Amino acid sequence: MKTLKTISLFILVFSISFISCDRDEVIEETADPIGEEITELEEEEEDKTSPGKFVGAVYAMSNGSGQIDGNVQGANSIVAYGRETNGKLTNIGTFATGGNGGDYDGGEGLDPLISAYAVTKTDDNKNLLVVNAGSNTITSFKILKNYKLKRIGRPVSTGAIGPNSIAYTPVTNPFLLKRGVKGVVYVSNITRPEFLDQGEPAQQGTITGYYLFKKGFLRPIRRSTRRLANRPSAIQFSPDGRFLAVTSINSGSAALASRNEDELVVYRTFTNGRVSNRPVSRATSTLRGNSENRNLPSAIGFQIVGDNYVVVTEAREFQADGTPPAFPALQDGSVSTWKIGRNGKLIPINLDVRSGVNNTGRTACWLDFTADGKTFFVSNAIEAGLASFSFDDGQVSLINQTAAQGTGTLGATTGPEAFANTDGWIDLWISDDGQFLYQLFGLDGTIGVYRINGQSLEFIEEITGDLPDTNTQGIVAI
Repeated sequence: MKTLKTISLFILVFSISFISCDRDEVIEETADPIGEEITELEEEEEDKTSPGKFVGAVYAMSNGSGQIDGNVQGANSIVAYGRETNGKLTNIGTFATGGNGGDYDGGEGLDPLISAYAVTKTDDNKNLLVVNAGSNTITSFKILKNYKLKRIGRPVSTGAIGPNSIAYTPVTNPFLLKRGVKGVVYVSNITRPEFLDQGEPAQQGTITGYYLFKKGFLRPIRRSTRRLANRPSAIQFSPDGRFLAVTSINSGSAALASRNEDELVVYRTFTNGRVSNRPVSRATSTLRGNSENRNLPSAIGFQIVGDNYVVVTEAREFQADGTPPAFPALQDGSVSTWKIGRNGKLIPINLDVRSGVNNTGRTACWLDFTADGKTFFVSNAIEAGLASFSFDDGQVSLINQTAAQGTGTLGATTGPEAFANTDGWIDLWISDDGQFLYQLFGLDGTIGVYRINGQSLEFIEEITGDLPDTNTQGIVAI
């Protein structure tokens, strides 16, 4: 009897040791999370291409080829450029994603998905991951040694409407590694069907997870979809892979059925690729009805850097009472920072650090960090400029509001001229070697190239003629 009790106790302890507990769920880490999916253990096909004169690459997404119907744009594609040592770019091809682009910004043609990371890459620079917002799918490419792209399989459904941001983290789970899984991918979707017709102020989306296999195939993670209380704009894993964060553009909107005011939510991740059923932490820099009459944060771009510091860009569009934006009511955008604690709690550090003065930096929407992590640049869409900020353990301050300046719209605007008179600077990405910044012009079909000199930028060239003049979204540099 004593022996049986000992064995039973051992089995109990052994079972518990393989269970990850959360307030909302119990996940068996040893249970097969792939289920009946086909594993990809075959040897990869050898890539015999040569990089030639190129030391890196830049990839920009067309997001379609003209409107077809409603939110659906035409066939989506990626334009690839080889990068030379001086930062200059050479077009090396256009590669179809197998899906359609989409338009969810109200028809202005600027920032059609209102998102960051519509295109991203794996840390080893072997795969490019892309959203197809018009066909509700995502596509995986293999990046060849010559920096051209090879599409892997067919696009995979996201199960919701308007995928607009995509994130990747490598896996460490031996069970998954043995089955050929390389990493975990999560995508944010703009909305669910019941909220589509209500427009941006009322939309509520989802996130869904996938396994990325070593050969580049994507497979859905069973029971990984989580419903959001608002419309997401970007999704990212923490550097240590322990957390997944999502930002929102309509936090505090008076039209939200959820009444949600969270511009940033954090989920705990598990080693089998799933995340907690509910966010473990929520935060916003500015609540509805605040005494400053400060517009609410439409958080778009963000990064999680260093010891899990979250740096968020905030356009200030929705008014303080949650009513939809109108251009005369826009305010200077901002940057806010938090630190993710060990338990996932968001600890505020710097909130609402302005990106302009007297409405000269209204649409702070995207950012990227320099190689030393001490400086980051923020793209202002309507003003068509880059602002530089210093960074020190979450503390940020504006260095130069116009570290780079294109053709933008300044001052109060009341109508279509806000879009007609600007290049519309949207997504940006700094090359892996930290030497060059690549800026996508959303209303000009152009990529601006800048050399990074410490905390300043030096203009190199502009590349035009390869991308649509409007409705582009997403850029990545290697």
